[in-house]
Amino acid sequence: MNKIKLGPLFLQINNASFGIMALLAVFGIAYAWVRDAGYEGVPAGLTGIIVHILLQPDTIHQVTSVTDPTKVSTAYQVGGVIDRAWLGGKGMVLSIIVGLLVGWIYTGFMRRNITIKMPEQVPENVAASFTSLVPAGAIIALAGVVHGITTIGFNTTFIELVYKWIQTPLQHVTDGPVGVFVIAFMPVFIWWFGVHGATIIGGIMGPLLQANSADNAALYKAGHLSLSNGAHIVTQSFMDQYLTVTGSGLTIGLVIFLLVSAKSVQGKTLGRMEIGPAVFNINEPILFGLPIVLNPILAIPFILAPLISGILTYLVIYLGIIPPFNGAYVPWTTPAVLSGYLVGGWQGMVWQVIILALTSLLYWPFAKAYDNILLKEEAETEAEINAAE
Repeated sequence: MNKIKLGPLFLQINNASFGIMALLAVFGIAYAWVRDAGYEGVPAGLTGIIVHILLQPDTIHQVTSVTDPTKVSTAYQVGGVIDRAWLGGKGMVLSIIVGLLVGWIYTGFMRRNITIKMPEQVPENVAASFTSLVPAGAIIALAGVVHGITTIGFNTTFIELVYKWIQTPLQHVTDGPVGVFVIAFMPVFIWWFGVHGATIIGGIMGPLLQANSADNAALYKAGHLSLSNGAHIVTQSFMDQYLTVTGSGLTIGLVIFLLVSAKSVQGKTLGRMEIGPAVFNINEPILFGLPIVLNPILAIPFILAPLISGILTYLVIYLGIIPPFNGAYVPWTTPAVLSGYLVGGWQGMVWQVIILALTSLLYWPFAKAYDNILLKEEAETEAEINAAE
């Protein structure tokens, strides 16, 4: 892409979206908390952004060469700026902390009516702006005190402390066997009970996986994407493109069986219904229609498939067979093969195909066994109807 001058364009798009996800996250968390409490959430969200930036350093200690981005110098410092590094993955844990605290404190002020009350003659939108002044001002002042304590007392900033003592250890735990087990097993285990496991686990692990992705993206940008340079194996792409591709449980093998080999009417019908959504990694039609939910036969491949994919994908990256994922944000609805190419080049694409083939073979005998049960039930139902006539 650099040869046709598209590299800088895509980099700028990434910087303006994925690169400021920490600010978007802190706004969204504070906004949602206050809105759900029954108050206007936008002022709280904006307060969250202010606090997040306030708790960051205003000096960049490493300067990157404009002509050669791989060269970084510590001989110069730039002051009075916002370091973009803290706006992305490195600031995600602080976003959660600040977003929750801002939402909680702001709501507390509003519930106790600790606000500026304007006369009834003042337009509602104008009054609302004054209403937020007291809680927002108090929160920002408190954040200023915290910033002063950390900078004067500890010669650092609060975000750097959070990153060093909380986020980095959590990212390392996520980027290992424990992380693989959690994101491979827990979503499908919860799904089997009819609850959206991917959403629940994604909400917990997402910030850490996205932070890992952001680190990889920075290494990829600098041309240093390798495990020896600190690249992560377990990223958002690891989950989206290799554990939930074609749907939670990697169910494309089950769908293909229903489409081409099922003998039961229910199986054939669901196969035709699901093949389209499966292309975009949606499999609710068979989760609830077949169903997979609370189905002891299909539970075996449904749970084993992502575990096998997770373990094997971790190993092939760890052993250097395929490179770490490049940190590109690829929506989870992106079709298989294309998504593998976007996050891992041709190696990622080929590996994704191999994983889908292996998990499809895993599903086949269980799908056949369950289809025979459906066929028998349909025959019994038809016999009962004929007998009644």
